[in-house]
Amino acid sequence: MTGATFDCEIQARFRDINVGGHVDNVEAVRVIDEARIQFFMFAEVHGEGSAPGLLHRKPAGIVDLMGAQRVDYHAEMRFVPFAPFLVRMWICHVGRTSFTVATEMRVAADHPPALVAQSTFVFWDRSTGASWPINDEVRADLEAFIGPEVGLRG
Repeated sequence: MTGATFDCEIQARFRDINVGGHVDNVEAVRVIDEARIQFFMFAEVHGEGSAPGLLHRKPAGIVDLMGAQRVDYHAEMRFVPFAPFLVRMWICHVGRTSFTVATEMRVAADHPPALVAQSTFVFWDRSTGASWPINDEVRADLEAFIGPEVGLRG
């Protein structure tokens, strides 16, 4: 890993479990989406006392839209009371108007990832109705978290 990573815990809920007794695939995506929202909007990823969120320097009127998401499941995830999911995220690509987030989700720190994902987001300017070229400030914030792709299956 060359850049920083964002790590968080997302508490498992009873509703995450399907009739097979394991975490439903849709709920697993909800978990990584919740972690992503923390990363982008609320976490102090630039140091203590910094403005919250990876995208805090994104101009008003610019939104980040999901362009694509690929998820590979590597292991069954069962509900364990009071044991949160461990999510790690970093940026694995920065383009002209888009960037890709790599994600690993574990059920315990000493386990390999049960899920890996890559999610591509496009910056969109609501006022022009077109994609927004990433400015130098936002690009620098994204590149501080640059790392490898997660190695999705072919």
